[in-house]
Amino acid sequence: MKIYLQYPFSYSDSPYYKNLIKDLPSEIEFVNVEKQKGVIVNKKKFKFSDNLKRIIKYFLNNLFLPIPNAYFTKSKKTFDLIHCAHCLSLNKKFPWVTDIEFESQMWGGARDNKLRKKIAGKFLRAKNCKKILPWMEWTKEKILKDFPEVSEKMEVVYPAIPLPTVKRKEHKNLNLVFSGRYFYAKGGLHALEVIDRLTKKHENVYAVFNSFVPEEILAKYSENKKIKFCELIPQEELFEIYSTSDIFVYPGYSDSFGFGFLEAMSFGIPIVTVDNIGRKEIVTEKTGFVIDVENFSNFKAEVMDEETIGKIEEKVDELIVNDKLRKVMSEEGITMIRDGRFSIKERNKKLERIYSEALK
Repeated sequence: MKIYLQYPFSYSDSPYYKNLIKDLPSEIEFVNVEKQKGVIVNKKKFKFSDNLKRIIKYFLNNLFLPIPNAYFTKSKKTFDLIHCAHCLSLNKKFPWVTDIEFESQMWGGARDNKLRKKIAGKFLRAKNCKKILPWMEWTKEKILKDFPEVSEKMEVVYPAIPLPTVKRKEHKNLNLVFSGRYFYAKGGLHALEVIDRLTKKHENVYAVFNSFVPEEILAKYSENKKIKFCELIPQEELFEIYSTSDIFVYPGYSDSFGFGFLEAMSFGIPIVTVDNIGRKEIVTEKTGFVIDVENFSNFKAEVMDEETIGKIEEKVDELIVNDKLRKVMSEEGITMIRDGRFSIKERNKKLERIYSEALK
C-alpha cells in the first residue's frame, strides 16, 4: 500500500511525522519522504524558517478572504492514498485522510468564522475524504461541534513516539528540566522561578533550562549556578539531558498537544504541567500533576503570577521529596509509550486498518 504524505509546507518540524515515517506498519510505504527530517538539526536555519512560517501564518490569519489549507497532490510516483498532514486535499481522483491537531489548521485567512467553516466543510464532506484523524478527543469534540455531519469519518489516532535508544544514567543529584522553544508561551518564566526557588531550597536539586531565554531574564537567574542554561539544542543532545533528569517542569501554556510530554514519559520523567487543551488526555494522575488555573483565557504568561507559580512549586516539591511517587510515575510513563495509547504499535494498528478501509 503506497501513501503520499502531503505537507502544508515543504518542511514540517513536527515529531508526529518524523515518527510516522520512521516506524510504519510493514504493509505501508510512504512515497515522498526522502528529505523529511522532522527535528531541529541546525539552530540558525530553524530560527529563520520558523520565523518565516510565523510571519506567513500571521498575514494569512489576518486576511479577509477565506483560504482553505488545501493542496493538490501531484507526483511522478504512483500512490494509492493521500495522507494530508494537518491540511486538506484538492484531489478528487484519489481517496485521502487527514490528521488534525487543532481545527483552525484547516484554513487560513477570513475573519468570518462562518465563511471559512463553510469552505472547510465542503472538503470534509467530500466523498473521497475517507477519514478525519484528530490527535485527541478534545480536537474531535471541537471539530464535531462545527461539523456534526462528518461524525462517521472521525477517529482519534493519538501521536506516538518510540522508546528512546538513549538509556537512563545513574546520577547522584536530583535534576529538574524545562525544554521549550518559546520562552513565555511555553511557561518558561514561571517554570524558571519555580526551578530557582527549589534549587536554592534543596541542596541536592539541580536543573537544566533549555530555551531561548530573554537577556534580561537570563541576567536575573544566571546567578544561580545550580541551573544550567542552554539554547534549543538538537534532539540527540536533549535526550542526553533527559537521561539524567528526574522531573519535567513544563507549564506549556500554548501547547495544543505537546510532544515534550511524550518524550519526558519515554524517559520515565514525571511531569508537572498546567491544564490546557486536552492536557489531561496526555498527562494523567499516574504520570504527573496537571494544575488547574482559573480564568485561563485571560492568563498572561509574561507576568509573574504568584498563585500559579506557587501551585507548580508545591507539586514539584512533592515529587522532590517523594521518591516512591516519582518511581511509580516514572514506570507508568514508560508503559504509556511502550504499550499504551502513545505507543507505535497502537498507532500502527489503527492506521493500517484506516488506510485499508479507505481504499475499499
